[in-house]
Amino acid sequence: MNSKLLRKSVLGVAGLAFAGGVFAGPTMQADAVPVATSAVAVQADKPDAGKLIPHGVQGAQSRIDLNDEQVANAKAIIAATKKAGMDERAAVIAIGTAFQESKLENLGHLGDRNDHDSQGLFQQRPSSGWGTVEQITDPEYSTLAFLKGLKQVDGWQDMPLTVAAQTVQVSAFPDHYAQWEQQAADLVAAHWNS
Repeated sequence: MNSKLLRKSVLGVAGLAFAGGVFAGPTMQADAVPVATSAVAVQADKPDAGKLIPHGVQGAQSRIDLNDEQVANAKAIIAATKKAGMDERAAVIAIGTAFQESKLENLGHLGDRNDHDSQGLFQQRPSSGWGTVEQITDPEYSTLAFLKGLKQVDGWQDMPLTVAAQTVQVSAFPDHYAQWEQQAADLVAAHWNS
């Protein structure tokens, strides 16, 4: 049985029906999402989809296969979100932002390809006051810095992901964050309680 069919069967049994195309895009690597021994038990432990994507996804969604480092960075973002006392929606916004900024890779200086002095998961800049290079390339620190900015956005909980992310990040491409909302929500659902 191929992994896509198995995933559809498990999700169907668990009653997960995510709008916006859970099954859109390429199949994730088998090690990117833990295999459940009991679909019903896993369902009870996952955050409510309404908390993760309260406004529905905007536009076409992108999806990439993740390696172990990228999954570890997503888990670090979730842990930092919990440490900041914020909820699952904040984690979805943070992971969606990191997807757009770095594809969940903790980037160092990229030489000629670098956007000014942007580095880390969120492409934060030391020259813009986000912290030192050592700080912003630490996943916990950079996530807490992003979330501190998010907390200062009035009504972020009621904004689409792309609007909340853009308000913090001030990107030249403000609508690009939206494409990662579904995969970010899938990661939060898979790892929030793990």
